[in-house]
Amino acid sequence: MPAYKDKKTGKWYASFYFSNWNGVREKKMKRGFQTKKAALEWEREFLRESKADLDMKFETFVGLYVSDLKQRLKENTFITKENIIYKKILPFFKDKKINAITAKDVIKWQNQIMAYRDENGKGYSPTYLKIIHNQLSAIFNHAVRYYDLKSNPAAKAGHMGEKEGAEMLFWTKEEYTKFSDEMLDKPLSFYSFEVLYWCGIRVGELLALTPEDFDLEKGLLRINKSYQRIGKRDVITEPKTKKSNRIIKMPKFLCEEIAEYLKTLYGIKSNDRMFAVTKSYLHHEMTRGAAAAGVKRIKIHGLRHSHISHLIDLGFSAVAIADRVGHESIDITYRYAHLFPSKQIDMANKLDDERNDSNAESVR
Repeated sequence: MPAYKDKKTGKWYASFYFSNWNGVREKKMKRGFQTKKAALEWEREFLRESKADLDMKFETFVGLYVSDLKQRLKENTFITKENIIYKKILPFFKDKKINAITAKDVIKWQNQIMAYRDENGKGYSPTYLKIIHNQLSAIFNHAVRYYDLKSNPAAKAGHMGEKEGAEMLFWTKEEYTKFSDEMLDKPLSFYSFEVLYWCGIRVGELLALTPEDFDLEKGLLRINKSYQRIGKRDVITEPKTKKSNRIIKMPKFLCEEIAEYLKTLYGIKSNDRMFAVTKSYLHHEMTRGAAAAGVKRIKIHGLRHSHISHLIDLGFSAVAIADRVGHESIDITYRYAHLFPSKQIDMANKLDDERNDSNAESVR
């Protein structure tokens, strides 16, 4: 594995042949190395990567991991992963060989991440710590599953942080009504929040809606896409999950409101976005409306929680609610269990009745 010195620049370069993934020999060259050692090291890492040899550096394997996953993830999801990988994980592990990283190494990394404080003395939240750790574990799991790494040292080290446990804030129907009254001065804001609250859709789903998504005669709303602002680009993607592709039956009054709103959108085409605002605009409007209405400030996603909570209060089952909002019914059951107290009472009463009936039968 020789390296060569460029007489014109005085720098080193690597030039060699290798067999690609389908066995065809190719020539590879890379210039610009300051030393012969650096050129040879780059060649060794390249050959290990091409053969998926786990004696490679962690940084080299991350290149494989990113290449394997990039086409399978939504752009915004991948950007989030990339930020965590390159800013929170790679600086610590990059020069270590992936098959030599131990649980002890992971614990040292965890301690470093948990010790971080910003200029205000604030560290990462327990939820974010768990997300960071899960990403490291996902990289090792990928190596175990597809490249025959023996075990996952991040799993052996154990988690840091914890799953989100923050209180789930939502509005009652009365609170929402007070808020929506304050939004009447801005029709765009009013109709945006009406759809969010009464249909329980995600904000990305709202911002992707077009006139052709509404069948106002039948009272139906089709959800089949989501909007994201990535960099300076408007990006329309598929919804969050397969179950998110759904048809929602709208209340009659909402159909009438949407018909009124469409009349104000002069020249809009069937596939134009109806709510051409940003998430930050909606955040600002929620703050303004909550203050004016004298109700607690909740997150925009809290309107989805509010819709689900309202349906629970009306007595609908977890399965029926899940179909409407694009969740799995088990998620509704677990996450909103505290909002089903009447169901718990019904269960206890029926168990009492059953026991009493059995006792009565035995007496006979």
